[in-house]
Amino acid sequence: MSTTYRVLSFVKLGRPRFLVAGVLLFALGAALAAVDGASIVWRRYAWGQCIVTSTQWMTHYANEYFDVDADRANPTPTTWSGGSRVLPQGVLPPRVALVAALALAACALVATYVAQRLAANACLVLQIALSMIALSWAYSAPPARLLSRGLGELTTALVVTLLTPLLGYSIQSGRLGPLPLVACLPLCALQVAMLLTIELPDAAGDAATGKRTLVVRRGAQWGAHLSAWLVALSFCALPLLVLCHLPWQIAGSAALLAPLGAWQATRLWRGAFRDPRHWASLASCSVSLLAATALAELLGALLKLTPTWR
Repeated sequence: MSTTYRVLSFVKLGRPRFLVAGVLLFALGAALAAVDGASIVWRRYAWGQCIVTSTQWMTHYANEYFDVDADRANPTPTTWSGGSRVLPQGVLPPRVALVAALALAACALVATYVAQRLAANACLVLQIALSMIALSWAYSAPPARLLSRGLGELTTALVVTLLTPLLGYSIQSGRLGPLPLVACLPLCALQVAMLLTIELPDAAGDAATGKRTLVVRRGAQWGAHLSAWLVALSFCALPLLVLCHLPWQIAGSAALLAPLGAWQATRLWRGAFRDPRHWASLASCSVSLLAATALAELLGALLKLTPTWR
């Protein structure tokens, strides 16, 4: 086995495609801070993004290490579920993933130290960043192992679609405001919906190894129907959120994804999840829906900042 192949397998083990969400959501938080009148300090931005990416990447490697038994027992992996397949295939030893996760945790802590010294409100940034790191580690690592307690979905939504934008917002503004909370509500719903959809193909392997996700606990139909409801509610709530002072540019940009959301919710509700042939497309659509909506909100915030639209 060549060194190049091992290096590429190590990169694949970290599932770098998922890091895009952290980039988009941190940028959204910073853009919302600018909408609220804060000036963007790019040095703060760079160190804040380092916290987010290191923490997210740490979670990927840790999850590969602590979930290796579940991934081995999974008979139906897809592009988005079942892990990277690097460890179950024996390409690299599991210890490599653990060492990488610990190294990235150290990077996240160092970045947190630097960022809080640069931030407008050191205490606030420190609290948010340390919460992100602690929850991300507890997601799959024992003894907490939140993903096996029916708390993994909510934990991920909290870290990825709420705390990440809040870090981007607070590191620039030095405070917490209602705008990022209002803007992130639809994204939190889409994140939970995405995770429930991705868990559907993993249910057999998860159940066999004691990984008690919500889909394992409540069943595939319950998970699919809840996912459909969350997708529908995330877009139906946009007019109400405008009344709660979400800028119409942000809400309108997000609403452009409503037809895709309606299609996904309809498929889930009508039982497409029961056919393994649809698992990959359902998962891909749920991932795309979250990423595209986050990007739409970011573009809406930038549009709000354009002088012509003020």
